[in-house]
Amino acid sequence: MKRFVYILTDCNRQCLHVGLTDDLIKTMAFYKEHKQLFFDATARVSRLVYFEEVDTEERSMSRFKVLSTFTRSQKERLIRSSNKDWRDLSLGLGIDNFLVNTQASARLSAVRV
Repeated sequence: MKRFVYILTDCNRQCLHVGLTDDLIKTMAFYKEHKQLFFDATARVSRLVYFEEVDTEERSMSRFKVLSTFTRSQKERLIRSSNKDWRDLSLGLGIDNFLVNTQASARLSAVRV
């Protein structure tokens, strides 16, 4: 099963958060909907600036542990190696469409009940 190791940041690049998931689109949609859930109100971490696709669970957990121990400067170098301008990579994943479809299905479910 494919897994993803990712790094998120806020719009000011103050906070860097390393995460691990098996569904990157759903995870990013969750972060975009709940920007203040896991972080303080000022952080609003929801920009995907780096991710890797890993083929096994063992390798993904190992890579997650390595990235989690990185210093801030090491994480910044890693991000800049593939995303020089720190663009939000989630925009290319079609998350906005996912959010719209998810919200529409939730509304339909509520109407049916």
